Amino acid sequence: MKILVTGFDPFGEDEINPAIEAVKLLDDEIAGAQIIKLEIPTVFGDCADVVHEAILKEKPDYVLNIGQAGGRFALTPERVAINFDDGRIADNKGYQPLACPIHADGQNAYFTQLPVKAMARAIREAGLPSSVSTTAGTFVCNHIMYQVQYMIDKEFHDLKAGFMHIPYLPEQVVAKPETPCLSLADDVKGITAAISAIVKMDGKKDLASVEGHIA
Repeated sequence: MKILVTGFDPFGEDEINPAIEAVKLLDDEIAGAQIIKLEIPTVFGDCADVVHEAILKEKPDYVLNIGQAGGRFALTPERVAINFDDGRIADNKGYQPLACPIHADGQNAYFTQLPVKAMARAIREAGLPSSVSTTAGTFVCNHIMYQVQYMIDKEFHDLKAGFMHIPYLPEQVVAKPETPCLSLADDVKGITAAISAIVKMDGKKDLASVEGHIA
């Protein structure tokens, strides 16, 4: 099995992005799956082009996109992406879409093929906070999740994909009192647990609940 894992570069006022920093530190093999790591730009459109090229080249079985969600305290696998770009800030090329559809011929929303409840439970089993999220936002994180699902719909029918948000790093919240964060080591631990759950659940239905223990 081959899993393409992507992380965004820094954006906005931040000089670091935990997404790509954590992705860089992942093992090359997790639970028997080959891990392909890819940095993608925090740019509407361009990020999808980079991922599309990587899918054509690597032919992965799964794609897991990782992004920063400042203010969240947990690692949150996303359940759904919406056909809607609405940037609270401009992307790294200065583009700020406002209430724009991503694809005129795309579905209003796409659900992930990833076992998000199993992923969240595995992360909790690793001793870290996690929950399933039903909103990936309207910035570039939702954009790339939607774009990959659109690719699955139109082109890569056997591919499975999804997105997971992770919190700020400690160094990002020095001037943000009471803002939650996780260490880079914990990010890597949590993403590794999530990937292990993807491998374990391959070909199976997702768990009914995040609660409980993974056998």
